[in-house]
Amino acid sequence: MSSNTFSKPNSVVLVSGGLDSATVLAIAKSQGYQCYALSMDYGQRHRVELQRAQLVAEANGAVEHRIVRIDIGNFGGSALTDNALDVPTEASDDIPITYVPARNTVFLSVALGWAEVLNASAIFIGANAVDYSGYPDCRPEYIESFQTMANLATKQGVQGNTIEIKAPIIDLTKSDIIKLGLSLGVDYGQTLSCYNPSEQGQVCHVCDSCRIRAAGFAEADAEDPALV
Repeated sequence: MSSNTFSKPNSVVLVSGGLDSATVLAIAKSQGYQCYALSMDYGQRHRVELQRAQLVAEANGAVEHRIVRIDIGNFGGSALTDNALDVPTEASDDIPITYVPARNTVFLSVALGWAEVLNASAIFIGANAVDYSGYPDCRPEYIESFQTMANLATKQGVQGNTIEIKAPIIDLTKSDIIKLGLSLGVDYGQTLSCYNPSEQGQVCHVCDSCRIRAAGFAEADAEDPALV
């Protein structure tokens, strides 16, 4: 291992196995970070995404990939965790039932703990406030608020060594995210964005996430390798 590797700052990157987080992992790597990939087994129905997260982490050179089990799905309240709730197939102006209560807050809190142990200088998250489903924890003001909390709640923050919460695609359209990822060499054939996939990872084509992804590739004038 070269001496340059040791001089790279550490980062924790939240990796779900989806298109956005795969792009963010590639961005973090391109910015010179050593990337520690973190995925959550949170009781999601679409558990195949964890297999995709492993593929994405390996393909993008993560130093380590950990899957942490925190079963917030135990509480229900989301179509992504509760088998009794159907994944919607039509767009809505309201916050959809695919919203998982407090998910990003839980994920970022766990990432914050690992970041302190690693003496990391950044946490990367694939939150997006443009082409998304209306989730309140994907907005810039949420990221800013969590940053304030992280500064107050950690030893590093109190000592002036801020762990920066980075959401590099938060203001990009889906097509812009795809174009950026392709320029960084992301293999989107490894990713899964569907809210209601089969156990083998076959996508449903009709959920909100599938529709947003399809529109993004169309607008980027690119073929989705996951569908080839």
